[in-house]
Amino acid sequence: MKKIGILFGQEHSFPPAFVERVNQKTGGKDIVAEFVKIDKVLQGEPCGYDVVIDRISQDVPFYRAWLKNAALTGAAVVNNPFWWSADEKFFNNALATKIGVAVPRTVLLPSNQPPPDTNDKSFRNLEYPLNWDEIFAYVGWPAFFKPFAGGGWKNVYRLHNPDEFYRAYNDTGQLVMMLQEEVKFDMYFRCYSIDQRNVRIMPYEPRHPYHLRYQTEWQAPKEILDKVQEGVLRLNQYLGYDLNTVEFAIRDGVPVAIDFCNPAPDAEAASVGQANFEWVVEAVSEMAIRKAREHVPGRDNLSWGKYLQAAVTKRPLDELA
Repeated sequence: MKKIGILFGQEHSFPPAFVERVNQKTGGKDIVAEFVKIDKVLQGEPCGYDVVIDRISQDVPFYRAWLKNAALTGAAVVNNPFWWSADEKFFNNALATKIGVAVPRTVLLPSNQPPPDTNDKSFRNLEYPLNWDEIFAYVGWPAFFKPFAGGGWKNVYRLHNPDEFYRAYNDTGQLVMMLQEEVKFDMYFRCYSIDQRNVRIMPYEPRHPYHLRYQTEWQAPKEILDKVQEGVLRLNQYLGYDLNTVEFAIRDGVPVAIDFCNPAPDAEAASVGQANFEWVVEAVSEMAIRKAREHVPGRDNLSWGKYLQAAVTKRPLDELA
């Protein structure tokens, strides 16, 4: 009997719906799904699950360590905990520039306050003051100022000039931040990407209150939606994410990827809407069942993106396009 587990935190609707859907589809004959149960973690010992859907380890380091041990012993973990630990939003943007996906102009900045256990000698390679004039000219105003590895719209600022930037920068403490061009958009879409093959394009209005953002409609031509879908698949195939969301702003007919480092995306029915909720429950269930049936005990059953494949084989990224 193959076992699928879901590891989660404060979610209410998605985890039980996922477990119920998997068990309905398999009939409990050869594959069963359940909430993950952890009562001990022994080094190098299997976790008891063939597939684990991770929805919480970004907030709980203990779970991330447990998932790495599970992956080491053969579990297919969604998403790959090793890549998730290494990834962040600035790298995502940099990678997009190499694989033909448009992104906003973005600059990485050191934290305003030094990290713990550092002193002036720790920053001998950093010229200060930074070349602010060139940075501001490159990004332009208005601009968004946000953590390079953050999420959930925490510590995000919309700024209009250098004075506002310096005030915001002083408030960010030890956070490593990035300054990013604001994209004036005609339409906006948030897209689920499941299993690096299934895409759900959802009209989205980020300027609305959170609970109303999915309650919008855009009249997008098919050629734009096709470009959005192609961009979603390309990004996730290079990053290796089996569950992610990608946000695209449409500017002058060109999809610009705004945010695509969301490996535990919101899937609550109350926020995404019932139709989107049903789609993601079905798509994730199908993926988990497929991974369980293809699972080989003791083997590496993780997904690794094309970026790492190119690094390992010493091949240019565009050869894997």
